[in-house]
Amino acid sequence: MRRILAVSALTLALCVACSHGTTTPTTASAPAAASAEAGATTEDARLNAWFERKYEEQLQFSPIRMTFLGRKDRYAELDDMSREGAAEQLAWQVAALEEMKSSFDYDALGADAKLSWDLFEYQLQAAQAADRFSDHGYPFEQMGGAQSFLPTFLINFHKVEDESDYTAYIARLREVPRAFGQLMDQVKRSAELGIRPPRFAHEGVIEQAGKVVTGAPFTDGADSALWADAQAKADALVEAGKIDAARAQALKADARAALMEAVQPAFGEVIAWFEADLPNAAVNPSGVGATHPNGEAYYAERLRASTTTDLTPEQVHQIGLDEVARLRGEMEALMDKVGFDGDLQAFFQFIHTDPRFKYPDTDAGRQAYIDDATAAIATIKQQLPNYFGLLPKADIVVKRVEAFREVDGAAQHYYPSTPDGSRPGVYYAHLSDMDAMPKTELEVIAYHEGLPGHHMQIAIAQELEGVPEFRKQAGFSAYSEGWGLYSEWLAREIPGTYTDPYSEYGRLTSEMWRAIRLVVDTGLHAKGWTQDQAVAYMSENSSIPQAAVEAEIRRYITWPGQATSYKIGMIKIQQLRAKAEAALGEDFDIRGFHDAVLGGGAMPLTLLERRIDQWIEDEKLG
Repeated sequence: MRRILAVSALTLALCVACSHGTTTPTTASAPAAASAEAGATTEDARLNAWFERKYEEQLQFSPIRMTFLGRKDRYAELDDMSREGAAEQLAWQVAALEEMKSSFDYDALGADAKLSWDLFEYQLQAAQAADRFSDHGYPFEQMGGAQSFLPTFLINFHKVEDESDYTAYIARLREVPRAFGQLMDQVKRSAELGIRPPRFAHEGVIEQAGKVVTGAPFTDGADSALWADAQAKADALVEAGKIDAARAQALKADARAALMEAVQPAFGEVIAWFEADLPNAAVNPSGVGATHPNGEAYYAERLRASTTTDLTPEQVHQIGLDEVARLRGEMEALMDKVGFDGDLQAFFQFIHTDPRFKYPDTDAGRQAYIDDATAAIATIKQQLPNYFGLLPKADIVVKRVEAFREVDGAAQHYYPSTPDGSRPGVYYAHLSDMDAMPKTELEVIAYHEGLPGHHMQIAIAQELEGVPEFRKQAGFSAYSEGWGLYSEWLAREIPGTYTDPYSEYGRLTSEMWRAIRLVVDTGLHAKGWTQDQAVAYMSENSSIPQAAVEAEIRRYITWPGQATSYKIGMIKIQQLRAKAEAALGEDFDIRGFHDAVLGGGAMPLTLLERRIDQWIEDEKLG
């Protein structure tokens, strides 16, 4: 069910727009796409029109997704989270593919329209492969489970601009028991098959769900996050002159009743089940290959979905080992450069304990982190036109994760802007434990989540012209997270970045982190490693704070395969750039290459390679 709930950077275009001041944003599609469009056939035009109709049909399955896109269709509803609802969506995809094949001639299409066809077919094949393992997912877990997703969605993405929007907000609060009930049906069905998240995930769900329904009006104390939001939304309508104070009080009363009568019982049932199941959950868990029935096949499917390749767990594991060895060498060279006397483990300890690399664990320290991350993104923003022809029009902001879902040491993440740029993208930072947020890693994370990383890629995808809408909104982790990690590496070429050698060390730490993921993800899910073994390996090869190491390993356990997408995607983009540089020589244009990568939306790595090969050929022809 994560495919329904995960409307983060990874599915709208995760771990994944900005205002450029004096920079003029460009929203035309990339040269490769423009070239294809120029020679578009009638069949291309017919197919693209069909894609637009089908996109609108499919979008109606998800009111949540429409809200993320800034639309208000079915604004009072949440998605159908049931198994029957998922089956209905899959049946729609099957029928749509059959209709496409019977209505259009593939051989008569231009190159870009063929890419759209192949991507549409790929999405169905991936959905069918995932559906075979529908009982294996964890709708509630410590990182992005429904218990934290739904409050985040309602607070941050359900915009209230008039009274009808507010009544829709109340209706959505009333929908929570139905949605949670459908998800809990899956949880219980999976548990009967011996499939359940580990103990730490149970504890995370219990804690986070408890925070949502703690505080007024649920308990004594300060206002809960949802109640504070409900009041603020009503007050804003009064300030905007949309309603009077008396109407606002009536709406607040309705919202309060929905919180007490619908939200609190729904969260209470989730908490009660996970508390009761706690004794059944593993304390030092292994991965799905060892704990799930048919777990090896499930992990193989997850690995294919995450990397969009046919790499085996053993191949991914070896790539990780090789990359870890290479990056250790680069870290040791940098250690010598700064004159550190000691081995790499001693250097890790120095970075981890020296106060100069820490922000104070205070509100002032947290604000300083947000300010510095914003400044790093601003530096990149000024240089973007030298590296990209395509520029996003939506802005990006840096925010602290809301208290009810904040986790010490958890990875930072990105939520997309709206296609029209009216809502900015958000780079969210977990700041509850500033010891887990070293200064050495501030820049590299900002470049990954913001510019030129997820925000750049996702906003551009949503704003493209001449590309079918379903491609603008497609999400492939290997592409988007590969781009995010490539962006960290690309930033070295951009003036004003990594000027401190310790910031360059932070970049190496980040890349090492992703290389380690290849080793530990496959270790956990294909080789039977335990959580403790994976923690030990990551600690031995990185200076990541212990809280962050533990949070990361727990993430990999509950999100099998996803962590492998970063490095596999980065390596492919680097290989494609090297191929283009070799083929074009002095005619290689970095702006054109980046526009070719970003100008078609997210896609599997196989289709990205085909697109870049076509761009290279177009460039040779002049």
